[in-house]
Amino acid sequence: MIQLGQVAPDFEADTTKGRIRFHEWLESSWGVLFSHPKDYTPVCTTELGETARLKPEFDKRDVKVIGLSVDLVSSHEGWEKDIAETQGHAVNFPMIADPEQKISKLYGMVHPEADPTITVRTVFVIDPNKKVRLMMVYPPSTGRNFDEILRVIDSLQATDTKKVATPVNWRPGDRAIIPPSISDEQAKTLFPQGWKADRPYLRWVEVK
Repeated sequence: MIQLGQVAPDFEADTTKGRIRFHEWLESSWGVLFSHPKDYTPVCTTELGETARLKPEFDKRDVKVIGLSVDLVSSHEGWEKDIAETQGHAVNFPMIADPEQKISKLYGMVHPEADPTITVRTVFVIDPNKKVRLMMVYPPSTGRNFDEILRVIDSLQATDTKKVATPVNWRPGDRAIIPPSISDEQAKTLFPQGWKADRPYLRWVEVK
């Protein structure tokens, strides 16, 4: 079972953009690996169209996006035509073919007591060190919120570079929190702009 902070398992696979080795394909970028049960499913059709629309936002954050479905590349290519026609955005990122469910099982995407073709609905956010930083699992009936995925990536990138934590519903530009692991003495060096303490453990800081 994959845990947060673990190195994302490497694999080789055929995709709509050719054969890849996952870690090599990621290079030094962040990555989003998100899975789909089968091709030609309605909820996933909308998700792939939205991901294609948002690709400039992922690019801006140095994030590579890659999808996965249990069908073959030839099936993906036919589905992508439907996605472009119905969603108004052509798929502009690779789609992995996983017909033997090797990658799905490697990443624990398939629930052992359910139909595997409807349980492959997972999102992994992976950092430049190839570590898993976020996992989300959705039911088949509910479309994923890609605005939230972008928000979490913004938070992860901010917390890595600015040594802060982010509060509920945080967006870039909002005030952040100084983690309890940082003492007041350390905070004086890290945050010379100062901070507001509602409680000794709840210290707010403005960061750019």
